[in-house]
Amino acid sequence: MLMNLKNRIFLYTAVVFVVITILLSITIYFTFSHITYDREIDQMEDEVTNILTGIAQADESFPVNDLLGVYVPSNGMLRILDEQGNQLSEITSGDYLSLRKVTIPFNSVRMSGRTEDSNTVIGYVQVPTIWQNGEVVYVQLFENLSAVQDNLRTLRFVLVLVVLVAIIPVMVSGRVLADFISRPIQSLIRTMQDIQTSSSFKHIEYQQKPGDELYTMTRTFNEMIDLLKDNYEKQEAFVSNASHELRTPITVIESYANLVKRRGLEKPELVMESIEAIHSEAVRMRDLTEQLLMLARRQKDWQLHVESFSLSETVKRASQNIEYSYGRTVKLTIDEDIPPIRSDQQKIKQLLYIFIDNARKYSEESIEIDIKMRATNYVINIKDYGIGIPEESIGKIFDRFYRVDEARSRDEGGSGLGLALASDLAEALDIKIDVQSQVGEGTTVTLTIPSSVSH
Repeated sequence: MLMNLKNRIFLYTAVVFVVITILLSITIYFTFSHITYDREIDQMEDEVTNILTGIAQADESFPVNDLLGVYVPSNGMLRILDEQGNQLSEITSGDYLSLRKVTIPFNSVRMSGRTEDSNTVIGYVQVPTIWQNGEVVYVQLFENLSAVQDNLRTLRFVLVLVVLVAIIPVMVSGRVLADFISRPIQSLIRTMQDIQTSSSFKHIEYQQKPGDELYTMTRTFNEMIDLLKDNYEKQEAFVSNASHELRTPITVIESYANLVKRRGLEKPELVMESIEAIHSEAVRMRDLTEQLLMLARRQKDWQLHVESFSLSETVKRASQNIEYSYGRTVKLTIDEDIPPIRSDQQKIKQLLYIFIDNARKYSEESIEIDIKMRATNYVINIKDYGIGIPEESIGKIFDRFYRVDEARSRDEGGSGLGLALASDLAEALDIKIDVQSQVGEGTTVTLTIPSSVSH
């Protein structure tokens, strides 16, 4: 049966914590056991050394067994062997007579260690020495280490109890950790389900501190939702704008085409009129479609081709093109020593054409353009003496399809998208736009351009 992520995290963390606790307890037990037994053996070696020192200083007339009885430990046995390993003497504490059955493989060297007899650990030490008669003998000391075993049993019990008790906080912490990790994921799932059912875009609330992975996941999801929402709104706006604006030129083209079809053979003069109208509307449709496609893209997706160029020359060529194309007078004033600029020349040129063309459309007098250098910024003023813009409309002129004068805009072929596109271009190029206007007196547009692009 498949488990959900929360239960898997809980199970894995709980198992890992329990295994670590058990391994740690086993390590503690065996380390303590090894150290304890080694310490007991070291103490036995010290005892053997003391016994040999005492025997060497004793009176030779003193019986050997009586002498050994003085030094035999209360929980052990002393045994004397000759060079062939034969027993010469043996003294055992009265409570530990069973030690007499304990034997170890004989080896004519100094040695120590542990052995077992009837599940009881026996420690032993063998030390070669010169006996009273001048012969080489081997003194063996045996001690019952049941007290150490009892202590180790107590330690085992404590460690087992610790492991059992530790399982409770381990289980609780595992559950808390699983809840903590899965909470934003569950929130993500619920939000996605809400988006799916309600067809709306929602954010996940931030529940973590900045910097951790769960916060990053939440932030990334919210940014993705913003991106999807932006793309969705762009798509909706494009469809709405296209259907709204393309309907008129399509209707005009269809009407003139039907007129040519019905009466073109009877009245040839209608054919030229219809061709001119169809061509004009087709050109307007092309320009409108290009503007719609550009507006449908996000500014961050626009590729800026940064290069160094003369802003003065760019403005001069744009002004000359307007003069030659429409027969209008453009007065250009350029300060001396205008340095080259680093930016996207084509997009700046497009921005200039939008504002200069607007000045041409809504004025009959000459157009004035001046370029100045102010600190590290280039300042371009485009001034016309036309119909002007009402004060209450200045804040709306960059909205898509907004027109101050609907009839006049239609006569001039405006789509209501030019200034919206100009606003997007200015934002992408980090250009500030300021509009000053009075009805009946004209409009001044000021473009403040940084010396290099910042995006």
